[in-house]
Amino acid sequence: MIRYTSTAPTDAIEDKVDIVDTNVDSILYETGEIERHLHSSGSWFETASVPDAELRVADRIGSGSGAFRIDSGNLTWGSWVQILGSADTPARAGLYFDPHEVVIEDAERVGTYFVQITRGDSGAAGYAAGTYTEFVYSAGTNRYTGIIQVHTGRAPAGSKLWARCMTPAFDTGWMDFYFGIHEYEG
Repeated sequence: MIRYTSTAPTDAIEDKVDIVDTNVDSILYETGEIERHLHSSGSWFETASVPDAELRVADRIGSGSGAFRIDSGNLTWGSWVQILGSADTPARAGLYFDPHEVVIEDAERVGTYFVQITRGDSGAAGYAAGTYTEFVYSAGTNRYTGIIQVHTGRAPAGSKLWARCMTPAFDTGWMDFYFGIHEYEG
């Protein structure tokens, strides 16, 4: 019978088991986050019926003044428009949220719109920090009226959201839209 006095092989195996345990824990955590995201309730917003500076700019759908409007510049990006104020979230009881869906109600031009949505103290600050997402909307005579999925990072409740657009073939072009968020408890 051979006896080993060194624990090196055992230590190496234990180290590998610890790595596997850590990876499994990480995978379980991420799976829980995905499940929570996919199965959390959404809240949709329109312009506030009684806005209050940068605190309240959005109301839940059915209680506000209609769709948000952004307008492109002269063959460039238009001005940032605030679409969520610092007191607009939590809408229910979340500590965090992420904008996840947009519905375009109307568009001035038949053509392509580039849209950016960002979070920060201002649109320019959010853009500079890289906390923005982009999508393309093609407005045609047979306009798509379904939900557009957007992918953004998670934001703490109380974060401000901003949006702007560009119509690369026109010197102006407004777009009206509603947007939805998911909220998370932690």
